[in-house]
Amino acid sequence: MLNRKRWQATAALLLTVGMNVAAAAPVVLPLVTAAPATAQANRFFDVSANHWAKGFIDGLVARNYVSGFPDGSFRPDAPVTRAQFASMIQAAYDTQRIRSTSGFVDVPGSHWAAGAIRQAYETGFMSGYPGNVFRPDDPISREEVILSLTNGLNYQTQAPVNEVLNYYVDNGEISSYARSPIAAATERGMVVSYPSSSSLAPQRVATRADVAAFLYQALVSQNRVPQVASRYIANPEPIAVDYRIPSGTLIPVTYTEDKIVLLPEETLPVTFDVTQNITTRYGKVLIPAGSQVEGELQPAGEGTQFVAETLIFPDGQTRDFAATSEVITETETIRKGASTGTVLKNAAIGAAAATAISAVTGDRAIATEEVLIGAGAGALATLVGNFLGRSSVDVLVVEPETNLNLQLAEDFVTAVR
Repeated sequence: MLNRKRWQATAALLLTVGMNVAAAAPVVLPLVTAAPATAQANRFFDVSANHWAKGFIDGLVARNYVSGFPDGSFRPDAPVTRAQFASMIQAAYDTQRIRSTSGFVDVPGSHWAAGAIRQAYETGFMSGYPGNVFRPDDPISREEVILSLTNGLNYQTQAPVNEVLNYYVDNGEISSYARSPIAAATERGMVVSYPSSSSLAPQRVATRADVAAFLYQALVSQNRVPQVASRYIANPEPIAVDYRIPSGTLIPVTYTEDKIVLLPEETLPVTFDVTQNITTRYGKVLIPAGSQVEGELQPAGEGTQFVAETLIFPDGQTRDFAATSEVITETETIRKGASTGTVLKNAAIGAAAATAISAVTGDRAIATEEVLIGAGAGALATLVGNFLGRSSVDVLVVEPETNLNLQLAEDFVTAVR
């Protein structure tokens, strides 16, 4: 039987697609990092088990990005000032400075948040007002929190701004200067709104619960923390049964061995692993990592080309899958009497190539567990006769990590997994 080996995933790649088939037809925060996480997580008497922001709050507390109060409360509905928000930014982010400041006239060096405010400004998360003032005691609005996080993380919107913001029933209340940043934050799942994800309430003063949710989701967008299940995360992506992954999309795949060695005229069945999730723009998984792509390496001009035939999802479901690699023409010459160790190290070998190499070099020790079946017994016997007495053989070398770029040959329509 066919002996097919597969690599563990080694490269990080995220592909996002967003064409919808149906759519086409479709914190006073005086304590920031002081208390141990284990002492406060899940222990706030005013954050019930079913509180809408519990998951976000617990996630931040567990990482010492925020804390509660000495009386055991979190005060989720308390308003947040600009100084308090700067302190939260300082706890969660230690990013590179992009500008300098001599300070704000209303933030003396003795102010409890002077260092946090300076850092929030110098890293681009927050700005001041005309007259070199910061207004540290002013309450911060939900719009300003989202704007701050988006600017600090340098996120840009991908889809048309109005298209994204039309998701919110009150999008007309968003300030003109904040529309693009809020759209960018929405695309990345950073916006959380209670009691309705489609009501932004941009001008409302942000509460400690609001800020905890926004900050946690900003960390999610950077893959720094795991996703929290919440129906209050804004998701403007249209609801659809099926999504279309467009032709030309790169499919990141990998293989067991470092390379595959075969003859130019050899056809070789191979199975590759998908290394990372293929998702929609808003993170819905269409092709999960760990799926497998079955197909053949086939002769193509002076080289070989992988032609996919079947996609196997992790749950065992199979789908026809039209994808191809570029034509691979990299060769190595193996000469009579040479050691095959270098060429065949960490390699899977086509049966025809193994036979030809053995006939030329006289090396009978090519391990059978390295051989991928690619030719019948009769063809192999003929190859032995053809290559006996020859001084060299040219073989093709496929290195999946560097020269196998698999692309969809046609649109692939699938449901969310």
